[in-house]
Amino acid sequence: MSTPLLRLVVLYGGVSAEHDVSCVSAAHVLAAADHDKYTLIPVGVDKNGVWHRNDSVTAALAAGEALPDRLTVEGPEVDPLQVVRSEGELTVVLPLLHGPHGEDGTVQGMLELFKVPYVGCGVLGSALCMDKAMAKEVTARAGIPQCAWLTFRDGVDDARAIVDRAIDELGLPIFVKPANMGSSVGVSRVSSADELDTAINLALRYDDVVVLEEAVTAREIEVGVLGNTAPDTTLPGEVKVGSDFYDYEDKYVTGAAELMIPAPLDGDAIARVRDLAADAFTALRCAGMARVDFFYEEGGRGWLLNEVNTIPGFTPSSMYPKMWENSGIAYPDLIDRLVTLALEVYRRRSSFSTEH
Repeated sequence: MSTPLLRLVVLYGGVSAEHDVSCVSAAHVLAAADHDKYTLIPVGVDKNGVWHRNDSVTAALAAGEALPDRLTVEGPEVDPLQVVRSEGELTVVLPLLHGPHGEDGTVQGMLELFKVPYVGCGVLGSALCMDKAMAKEVTARAGIPQCAWLTFRDGVDDARAIVDRAIDELGLPIFVKPANMGSSVGVSRVSSADELDTAINLALRYDDVVVLEEAVTAREIEVGVLGNTAPDTTLPGEVKVGSDFYDYEDKYVTGAAELMIPAPLDGDAIARVRDLAADAFTALRCAGMARVDFFYEEGGRGWLLNEVNTIPGFTPSSMYPKMWENSGIAYPDLIDRLVTLALEVYRRRSSFSTEH
């Protein structure tokens, strides 16, 4: 008898502002996954949080048809528990839900309760990395260098005071970001106090916690991390931005940013940033995968951690799969590695005692 295929449930879409990015990532993951190893189950989450089994994509995969570059969320509504569990079949869930309610530990917590293995960070690591303010606190305690920053919490902190303090302590220009968001959604670069008020209000559309960071003149360097307790890292890649900063338009619309893989760095700088990426991954309790973003202030402070993304983009222009391809792991093999790591975590956690 042949060995049954592993069910790989690919979750995409979601309720966050990064819904469209997720739909692009999912199309390319489904196209690249080895159909001889997996029964692929595409499940889209619409912007109201309703789950849909995309039978049209399943049929296209079975027929060997090409998928569109961006999936839509369609198909019959399904119960999350029923679609992620199947009696007698081994299932792994691959969440490609960027941003809140997908990358922040919420879906991961649900899958833990359902006792289903899933790719990527657990509840704590996902929540920490999604919340830029808390991630900065943890990595600072771990001794990882980063830009100067302040945190503003709506309803708790005085907005006028934080504006004055930010200008005094961080100088201008300042970057303003919602703490729990990705893909540069809601991010502004401001050069005056009036712009700072506007930028904070924009960030508050997406979250009630806002991070204000000093602007640095530095190169933007990214490192891919893959593993659990002993993570591997890629050679770093560099982003040459097409605007004031690496914004949503650069990443997903215009493609104006230039990606250099590997980044032109000397051997000592490469070794240092790879070590720092692994250190950040470990300090934030990450597992499976992450893309760790740095600023490189040549002639100044050197490496400064920017942020850690636990569900990096998997689009054709995304750095994470490109960096691993440059490091010798092709896209389909990267998916296999992620599934293997997910099962490793699941088996380890399943072995823990529940007895008093």
